[in-house]
Amino acid sequence: MSLNTGADNEKPRNLLTVLAIKNAKVPEGKTETTLYDGDRLYLLITSTRQRWYFRFGLQGKMYKQWLGEYPKINLKKARELRNASAAMVLEGKDPRVVKQISKANAKVSTDDTFEAISHEWFARAMAQKSKSHRDRTINRLESDIFPWLGKRKISTIEAPELLICLRRIEERGAIETAHRVRWSCGKVFAYAIATGRAVNNPADTLAKADVLKSPTSIPFPTITDPVKIGALLRAIDSLEAGITVKCATQLAPLVFTRIGELRKAEWTEIDFDRQQWRIPAEKMKSRAPHIVPLSKQAIEILKTIHPVSGHSQYVFEGGRSNGRPMSEAAINIALRRLGYTQEEFTGHSFRKIASTQLHESHLWHHDAIERQLAHGEKDSVSATYNHAQHLPERTTMMQWWADYLDKLKAGGDVINFPARAV
Repeated sequence: MSLNTGADNEKPRNLLTVLAIKNAKVPEGKTETTLYDGDRLYLLITSTRQRWYFRFGLQGKMYKQWLGEYPKINLKKARELRNASAAMVLEGKDPRVVKQISKANAKVSTDDTFEAISHEWFARAMAQKSKSHRDRTINRLESDIFPWLGKRKISTIEAPELLICLRRIEERGAIETAHRVRWSCGKVFAYAIATGRAVNNPADTLAKADVLKSPTSIPFPTITDPVKIGALLRAIDSLEAGITVKCATQLAPLVFTRIGELRKAEWTEIDFDRQQWRIPAEKMKSRAPHIVPLSKQAIEILKTIHPVSGHSQYVFEGGRSNGRPMSEAAINIALRRLGYTQEEFTGHSFRKIASTQLHESHLWHHDAIERQLAHGEKDSVSATYNHAQHLPERTTMMQWWADYLDKLKAGGDVINFPARAV
């Protein structure tokens, strides 16, 4: 038997049988043997593998193309692959190159799906977010979008199709979730546009059309009664918890920052000499640096926790001393242990208490209170340069606030306010 590589019209073919392949053995003293089926198709057999090859000539040179492994590629399939490759050769094409291009296109096609691009965006945009936030974001997409649109090429998805998915979420009463999923989808489409795989953003179209139901605004729970505020503070002081969680929960009402900012506080940000906590812009929601004047009471709490975590990066280090801050849920869990439900009080409620009480005291300028609450400015440049605005008044206000809380904690119900700050 000989392998025919010429251009003659009479090419012997279909010389092999399944039985011949089954009975084929590598001759003693040899490492391989070849079975020829004719018309440039042959099976190379070794002691461990059986591989199909197609031999062809192109532009005066001879080449071979690997077609696959036997028995995964059976005799019939091998002949079909040989015929397809031979047809390409007749057209002057290299079947190996055609196969490579086909595989590359298939990969691009896979990478162009909504699901694949979502994972790309997620890996880049969510890397610095908390684990719980990352989990919520990807779980929503996996539950509400991927089953219907995940395998679709992202550039083919239209606004009405996305709307159908979002309406399913609305129908189960999860209005806020529908808006959050639309936001995530908008980011995925924007990422696809930026990377050259889409030209339209259906999620933005839906946002502009205002086609989703408006979520009901639910205010953060809070406590307004000074007597109840005092009871809360006494409960916190009696909290049976580790020193990290207890100190963080005690500090929260004194500084009334966002809980994410508090739990990520670093010792390098604490200036004991100036009695200030200087939070860098990248940690702030407003993306502007923020100064928190520290009252004497706040300083004492920091001095209490310092022997425990002063050697570490974070003031409130995670329980396993793994170089990460404590859990974002730690303070809320502590409040639940004290008997306060999610509907009654959360870690964010400390900000609401401070805002309400400071404004109602009529002792401090509105701008000073808002600056201390780090409520965002529309002008991000102004926010960057105004972080120290009203700082003398804010410093006095923060000490007054700590003293006021002490009086409430001691059971005082009548507060004699000082003259209005100027």
